[in-house]
Amino acid sequence: MENVSTFILAGGKSTRMGTDKAFVLLEGRTLLSRMLDLARQLTSNVHIIGDPTKFAPFAPTIEDIFPGCGPLGGIHAALRSSRTDLNVILAVDVPFVSLALLDYIISRATSSNANVTLARAAGGFQPLCAVYGRSFADAAENALRAGHYKIDALFTPATTQVIEEVELEASGFSPRIFRNLNTPEELAEAHE
Repeated sequence: MENVSTFILAGGKSTRMGTDKAFVLLEGRTLLSRMLDLARQLTSNVHIIGDPTKFAPFAPTIEDIFPGCGPLGGIHAALRSSRTDLNVILAVDVPFVSLALLDYIISRATSSNANVTLARAAGGFQPLCAVYGRSFADAAENALRAGHYKIDALFTPATTQVIEEVELEASGFSPRIFRNLNTPEELAEAHE
C-alpha cells in the first residue's frame, strides 16, 4: 500500500522494563525487528520515531519536534514528516498486533472521513495501534504547545472513528492482541 505510511514509536525511556524495549527479545527476535517486519508487510514506507543514533541502521528515523512529550510528540513528528494521508502508528512494544488487524483498521479508515481510526478495547482507546490522517498533527501540535500530552483528549466524536471491542471480537480479534510489554514480568508472561 503506497498510500499508507507506517511509523514505529520507539522513543520511550523504557524505565519500567529497565532496558530499551526496542531491543528486548521475544521468541528470539527483538521487538523492533518484529514491528519492522509487520510494518513492511503493509508498505515500503516505514519509519522509526526515535533516536537516529540507535535506530538509523534499521530504517529511516525521525526525531520528535517536541522532545520529551511522550507518544503524542512521536505521533506529531510522524505526521509532520508524512507524505501520505493514511498513517499507521505502532508502538514498538505491541508485538501481538497482526497484519490482519492492521488491514482491518486501514480498511475502516479508508471508508471514513475520520481523522483518526482506532480501537477501544482492553480497557480503553488504543492510540498506539491506529490510523491517523496527516491533519491530526495540527491538533497534536496545539496540545503539545499548551503542555497537554494526553492523546485521548484529542479524540472527538466529529473527527474520530472508534472500533469497539465487540466489533473487533465479532471480526475475530481478541482484545489481548493489544497487550504491550512494559515490564520484565509482562515479557516473561509473553514467553509462556
